Amino acid sequence: MRWIVDAMNVIGSRPDGWWKDRHAAMVRLTRQLEQWAVAENQRVTVVFEKRPSPPLDSRVIEIAAAPRAGADSADDEIVRLVRADLRPHDITVVTSDRALVERVQDAGANLHPARVFRDLIERSTD
Repeated sequence: MRWIVDAMNVIGSRPDGWWKDRHAAMVRLTRQLEQWAVAENQRVTVVFEKRPSPPLDSRVIEIAAAPRAGADSADDEIVRLVRADLRPHDITVVTSDRALVERVQDAGANLHPARVFRDLIERSTD
């Protein structure tokens, strides 16, 4: 199975002060996803609305970003990734964004709520 994670939706699923240091929250999510992907033997792509600065890299998960920052840019990139895959029914998109939920379901992907997923990866990486 492949997981595509709506990064800012997962980060924003809990009001834990992430907005005080957005980049640190992005780094934290990326590291948690790496640990979870290894522990659970899962393929993960995390999608940001724009390229993190300074850049993030990973040898474990794929880090993607919308080509241009803007309203719904990460959503558009997630939908593009689902539609480009030959087996969209093998993809689970992690988001709680209602508009994105509808778009990825129409494209054939499965869904997992952002907050539930955040709890899952945090429990498995503690």
